[in-house]
Amino acid sequence: MQYDIIQKLETLPSNPILVVGDVMLDRFMYGQVDRISPEAPIPVMRYVRETSMLGGAGNVVRNLVSLKQRCDLIAVIGADPAGFEIAKQLSQDEVVTPHLLTDKDRPTTIKTRFVAGIQQVLRCDVERAENLNAAIEEQVAVRLRLAVPQVAAVILSDYAKGVLTSKIISDCISLGKQHKKPVIIDPKGRDYTRYTGADVVTPNRKELAEATGNEIKTVEDAVKASRALINKYRFGAVLAKLGGDGVCLVMDGKDPMHIKATAREVFDVSGAGDTVIAGFVTAISAGMSMEQAAHIANEAGSIVVSKVGTATVTVDELINNLRQIEDRDINEKVLSQNKAIELVERWRRQGLNVGFTNGCFDLIHPGHISILQQSRKACDRLVVGLNSDASVKRLKGLERPVQNEKARATVLANLNPVDLVVIFGEDTPLELIKALRPNVLVKGADYTIDKVVGATEVQSWGGKVVLANLVEGQSTTNTIKKLKSSG
Repeated sequence: MQYDIIQKLETLPSNPILVVGDVMLDRFMYGQVDRISPEAPIPVMRYVRETSMLGGAGNVVRNLVSLKQRCDLIAVIGADPAGFEIAKQLSQDEVVTPHLLTDKDRPTTIKTRFVAGIQQVLRCDVERAENLNAAIEEQVAVRLRLAVPQVAAVILSDYAKGVLTSKIISDCISLGKQHKKPVIIDPKGRDYTRYTGADVVTPNRKELAEATGNEIKTVEDAVKASRALINKYRFGAVLAKLGGDGVCLVMDGKDPMHIKATAREVFDVSGAGDTVIAGFVTAISAGMSMEQAAHIANEAGSIVVSKVGTATVTVDELINNLRQIEDRDINEKVLSQNKAIELVERWRRQGLNVGFTNGCFDLIHPGHISILQQSRKACDRLVVGLNSDASVKRLKGLERPVQNEKARATVLANLNPVDLVVIFGEDTPLELIKALRPNVLVKGADYTIDKVVGATEVQSWGGKVVLANLVEGQSTTNTIKKLKSSG
């Protein structure tokens, strides 16, 4: 899967995404703590510097822009310096179109974090959380009706500061369904009735517990709670953010998928949820599957918590980190038959087409690469059945293979088209094919379908057989003969 995701990230389109919700100003006061106050048992922080940046729904926008997306933002600010600062910061980015409404009766939300070294020691909030008045609520609704048809997806960033009233949320979900735009919500609070019908909600562990009244200790607890929300509120899916346990994607009618967090040192979790939803929606808008989007969201969240402050993630960072994960996963591509059966079944339940090809793959040459590339294009996941050393000797003679099965499996596992390698000991892969039950069986065009081992079986369960074009003049046997003749 990493290979597919990396390829799509390398050609990521810039899509327009609408963000609606509670924008705020995140301030960070940095300093040093060297002593305890003589007046009270509290640390004394010596001021060094301060920064301010967009927070809340504004941080979702920052992350989308960092991921090369274009944004519309509908939000409300106060008639105060913090509101002016938000407007100024938004105006500096040409790919952002802000629709900021000013409410003179409420202050702009400000979160001020005091940071000593890399550790937060205090947070001070300025806010009012009551719902918008009717006049401004209607102005938001008007802008929604104009914006939703023009974007690829909609994010509702709910920080319970009053912008996302029940009417605004309901209008947005209805408009999304009318114009076939996915609506993804970062929720807040205990009552999810107002989110009914949303395509995806992305609660964290605490929010999931509050919404269901159940403690979320394990991934299984998260799956159960997510299922309950889907059934009760007709969500299309729940992407549960589980902190150090990664994310869990639960979809209506499909098996859940748990993605472990990439192990990194955590410096600051501020705004990590904004990064997760931005990564997820960026992927969905680019036409990726929810499973692929969940992988991107998880990796984006894992990267951002290793940074200090309300940070963002870039496409290049995602690509580089996913490549590192792919390298670590290479060894996990070579599995026993029993483990392979389990993995293939998971793929099948996710709606993925599983392909199969086989061979000795002794001294990889361009002909092998061509077969593998053609095989991968015919399916979503490619399994390669690899003849064991004993099998190769029976088929090719006692001097073969040139490379042992471990070496051959390692080379195959490092090739991008290959998702799984299974070593089999029989002369043909028939038993392995019957065990894995692939949807697609690929063999070279020097065979006819009636001569392809496993063709009858694959066709019997509704699969298809593909005959791949051969590269002329490519043969391991001929290469070995040339080497011998040249001494």
